[in-house]
Amino acid sequence: MTRAPATNAGGSGGGGTAGQTFQVEDDGTVALPVIGHVKVAGLTRPEAAKQIEELYRTNLLKDPIIELKIVNLKVTILGEIKGQGNYTLTKDRTTLVEMIGEAGGLTDKANEANVKIIRGDQKNPQVTEINLRDIQSINDPRAILQSGDVIYIAQNKRAVRNDKLQNLSVITQPVLLLLNTALIIFTLSHR
Repeated sequence: MTRAPATNAGGSGGGGTAGQTFQVEDDGTVALPVIGHVKVAGLTRPEAAKQIEELYRTNLLKDPIIELKIVNLKVTILGEIKGQGNYTLTKDRTTLVEMIGEAGGLTDKANEANVKIIRGDQKNPQVTEINLRDIQSINDPRAILQSGDVIYIAQNKRAVRNDKLQNLSVITQPVLLLLNTALIIFTLSHR
């Protein structure tokens, strides 16, 4: 399980932990009632649940059922996506394509060949570029999201050109209007 800031552990069999939230500490352990600190760093959710069930079975309960949920893992999606914002990672191994689908898909201006996943801290970010036009990108292990990832979808060149032309048009239209008005006044005054 990768370092997860918080985990829900639900137990049965009289353990009384149903629905409680337990924080995974910086050292990769979680402090659980009766059994104490359990190392979960590096384990998947099913592996951690199995390990915790075994510890409760050995130390306290006859047939424990442990369910682990990650409660605060999120990614941020920005750029040419229909639903920008923060999205929760609700399952292990969520892919970039799944998260784009959850956010409503790409806009018409999106550059599918230039999707960036930015991960790491602000001083040393790691940028991974994914080309969604390449069908192999669906299976790219770099496209499996991690908590804290920022996904940025750039504009395609056509959209950038159109925006520049539109900006130029916004500037030139008033100038042309003034020039036309001046020419009409000049023509009318010289008759």
